[in-house]
Amino acid sequence: MELIAAEKVKLDEEFSPAGYNVGVNVNAAAGQSIFHVHIHLIPRYKGDSSNPQGGVRHVLPDKAYYTRK
Repeated sequence: MELIAAEKVKLDEEFSPAGYNVGVNVNAAAGQSIFHVHIHLIPRYKGDSSNPQGGVRHVLPDKAYYTRK
C-alpha cells in the first residue's frame, strides 16, 4: 500500500487524474496472464469511459483484450 500511495503522489503531480482504479489479478480464472505479482494503478479522467462503473478490465475497452492481434 505504501508503494501505491507513493506512485499515486507522482502521478497526481505529473498528470492530475480525477481518480484511480487499483487492481490485482490472481490466477488465470481472474484474468492473470503474467504469473508474477504486480498491481495495476490506473489513473482515470472524467469522460475517459462512458460508463466507468464496474471492474477495471473493460473500463478502457481498447486495453481489454491486449493479447488479440
